[in-house]
Amino acid sequence: MSTDFQKARAALGARLRELRVSGPCGRLTGTQLAERLGWSHSKIYKLENGRQTATAEDLRAWAEATDQPDAAEELNSRLKGLESHIRSWRRQLASGHRAVQDAITAEHGRTTTLRIWENCLVAGMLQTADYARAVFTRHAELMQSPRDTEEAVRARIRRQEGLYDSGKRHQIMMWEGALRTLICPPSVLAAQLDRLASVVGLDTVELGIVPFAASLKIMPANGFWIYDERLVVVEDWHAELWINDDDSIATYLRTWNTLRQSAVFGADAQRVINMARRAL
Repeated sequence: MSTDFQKARAALGARLRELRVSGPCGRLTGTQLAERLGWSHSKIYKLENGRQTATAEDLRAWAEATDQPDAAEELNSRLKGLESHIRSWRRQLASGHRAVQDAITAEHGRTTTLRIWENCLVAGMLQTADYARAVFTRHAELMQSPRDTEEAVRARIRRQEGLYDSGKRHQIMMWEGALRTLICPPSVLAAQLDRLASVVGLDTVELGIVPFAASLKIMPANGFWIYDERLVVVEDWHAELWINDDDSIATYLRTWNTLRQSAVFGADAQRVINMARRAL
């Protein structure tokens, strides 16, 4: 968890504590507030000490329980500030995957050069509908989120129209493991590999593969996307990280360039794709 995020969460906790002890009807103890809310005392403690992230409903209830309902809007604004950087899957997927796809599509729309690194899955910008369907289904199962798979698939495929926009550049790299991961049936992966081979040579797309046999200067860790040089999005199991500070962006650009030194492109990339296809 980022230091900036933790500092902001601690500041939100301090504000919650302030509301508890300075309400118009007098100071409430943590136990008294927990009784009003029907919560455990430990939840009060964790929220006030920045050890747990509140939901919007938690904040509304807190404001009302401390007899300061007008504070709910301010608290919610603080929460949105937190989530602008750490976007938990629990919140993002509350209504399914479609909303997540729409949010990232907006970023694609305002981006001229998009750099993508994937180590275990085919990049979403190059996924077939069947492959995307398998990915969304497995992720929804893991996150126990609502199923809107078909809407999410359509949103992802529509975004791929940007691949053919002459004003945009897509620099996509994947580890060879992404070509062989059976997150889907073998027949679906075979069609997906055919799709990858078809974009090699497209003038708006640079597709690189880091082969298993390549000498690596850095480990092929988790995926990330660099939008121009203003935003990086990183996926983790609990959340997406939206990073926009200059130092962190510079780190991801260096990481990208280091990975690129181990990648192959053009006909060499096609050969790696064909090897994975034959292995099926």
